[in-house]
Amino acid sequence: MSAGSGASTMGGMKITSSQATLFLGAAVLFMTLFFVAPLLMVFFSSFQPLQGGALSNYKEVATDAYFWRVLFNTFRISLWVTLITFVMGYILSYSLNFHVKRPVYRRLIYIAAVLPLFVSNIVRSFGWIVLLGREGVINEMFVWLGIFSAPVQLLYTSGSVIVTLSYVMLPFMILTLNSVFQNINPSLMEAARDLGAGPVVTFLKVTFPLSLPGVVAGSLIVFTLSVSAYVTPSVMSGGRLMVMPILIYDYYMVQLDFSMGATLAMMLLMASISIISVYMFILKRYSR
Repeated sequence: MSAGSGASTMGGMKITSSQATLFLGAAVLFMTLFFVAPLLMVFFSSFQPLQGGALSNYKEVATDAYFWRVLFNTFRISLWVTLITFVMGYILSYSLNFHVKRPVYRRLIYIAAVLPLFVSNIVRSFGWIVLLGREGVINEMFVWLGIFSAPVQLLYTSGSVIVTLSYVMLPFMILTLNSVFQNINPSLMEAARDLGAGPVVTFLKVTFPLSLPGVVAGSLIVFTLSVSAYVTPSVMSGGRLMVMPILIYDYYMVQLDFSMGATLAMMLLMASISIISVYMFILKRYSR
């Protein structure tokens, strides 16, 4: 295809410059209408408090320790969920691609891993309520094994929120990591072993660096989804644990203070972007 023809080939189909511009313009228009515009509305709404100056909401948020505790709880839970899903997802994806030899078994395990995505978050959360209740399966198993002498409080704690959110987010980590592991050539690890590298060195020097794009993408997806999760923390905490999405919902729908809700939303967004930026900076230094 000559440079002056004004067309390019993508996937065996010729696309002209005007068609490419049309496709790009449609995507930009969609993002502007349904993402940029609502975000700007929330941003400007945060400067329109019910009383006080334009920055009164931000001053209140910055000086009230309660909001910082809620933000800390939100990030603490999200980081734990990201770590748990990373460990479990990495082990499962690694084993699925390099140790499960028969394709039929691989497909069955893969289907079982992503099957929870077809069930509503509310249904999955209530399922965990049944499992973690004082007379639930997990408590009864612990008592039967002698770990506990009597049923303990597992529900309505930060631990129950972390466990349930990890279960909800695990398929996203598995899907992301699995797509990267499928593109890793096993002959590279065999070559490392032939050159005298042990299993640990092979993993640290070959396997993990090659899977790093999946680790980054999966952890970012899980972290951002966990930070913004509302249904699971609301159901599993029973109102005893406050996180930012629940607090934002309370200001919007209960107290009808849209300006403070917008301020908290912007606070959560800026804090999330800051943590993600630090995370990407550390990974960039590591990759070098």
